[in-house]
Amino acid sequence: MKIKSLIVTVLVLAALSIAVFIARRPAPPAAADARINQSLVDSAAIDKAAKLRLSDAGKTVDLVRQADGTWRVPSYYDLPADFSKLSGFVANLTEAKIQRLVTSAPDRIARLEFKDTKIELLDAADKPVFSATLGKNAEVGGGRYVKFGAEAKAYLVNLSAFLDTEAKNWANAELLNLKADDIARIEIPFAEGGPIVVSRAKKEDPWTADKTPAGQRVKADKVATVLSSVGNIRFSDSTAPDDANAVVAKANLRSFKVTTFDNKSVTVALGRKPEEKKLKALAPAADGKTGPGALGSVADLTKKEEPAKDGKPADAKPLAPEFETIPAGPVFAFVAHSDAAAPVNAAMQKRAYQISDYTFTGLPQKADELFEPVPAAAPAPADKAKTEDKKTDSTK
Repeated sequence: MKIKSLIVTVLVLAALSIAVFIARRPAPPAAADARINQSLVDSAAIDKAAKLRLSDAGKTVDLVRQADGTWRVPSYYDLPADFSKLSGFVANLTEAKIQRLVTSAPDRIARLEFKDTKIELLDAADKPVFSATLGKNAEVGGGRYVKFGAEAKAYLVNLSAFLDTEAKNWANAELLNLKADDIARIEIPFAEGGPIVVSRAKKEDPWTADKTPAGQRVKADKVATVLSSVGNIRFSDSTAPDDANAVVAKANLRSFKVTTFDNKSVTVALGRKPEEKKLKALAPAADGKTGPGALGSVADLTKKEEPAKDGKPADAKPLAPEFETIPAGPVFAFVAHSDAAAPVNAAMQKRAYQISDYTFTGLPQKADELFEPVPAAAPAPADKAKTEDKKTDSTK
């Protein structure tokens, strides 16, 4: 009996222990969020995207993929997008990793400053492939808070990309990019003496000119500078083709004609409104007259000095007119390519393109800047020996 009671007691205690363990055991850990350690944007979403849309502070810009795989900026005269800038931005998105789930509590999410800063990838039907709203930057450890679509969750992502919503900044500023080794001939204009043609038969050959002065040769580094300036044109701003500054620039052009070894030709015309000197406007005279009439009579144009101490009047001095200088206008580039399919031809139909002043002012202004003296030839070995002999004889 005693053994039976003991066994029953042990079984009861065991059952109670199991019940207590089950009641008190910790809850199983929550499943880890599937997004943790994943890229902010995966490559599949990039491949499906027909449009990239960036929004921030009330401004939005779209970049649209074309059938040939290139991208354009519709809101900036449908100019080609800067592919290097675009690819760099996309690389930032794919390389950024989701570090952790920060919160799913609405009150905490509200403190992370999610407003209208968004990155969206849309398909050809304008349906979202990817959508993320960016909050503020994390104060500790870096990174940025992100929400996906309409989800009520906030994550931390090690993203540092800048969302540029200025459409012009996404346009490809490169209008022309010719490699110096591909250029066989260039016609360089000058106000005095007309253009000078510099050419070579092969890229290894030295440059020669059609108007080389006696005892001179073409200065290779100066030609290289011209090729760099004329063959690589990037715009800093653009305006309507009928803009007043562009129209005046077109009337004051220096036109460079470049020919490549494969017989393609490009005309690069650079111009600007010239500097002006104008007679300063005169203040109204006492009688209310303005303009030339305010100058008065010839007598009024002389200023009489007080009589000298000896009683003789000083010589009358003419009143010198004063001029004001109106600075030259911005520099514009007008490019025409012999290849009708060259993108620059289409771009020139849309806008007038302003370039840096130095591209224009750094070009040679006078023909003699293209040339340098031919170095004196070194004496032949036999002549050198005779010279040494003469020196020896003179010392005896």
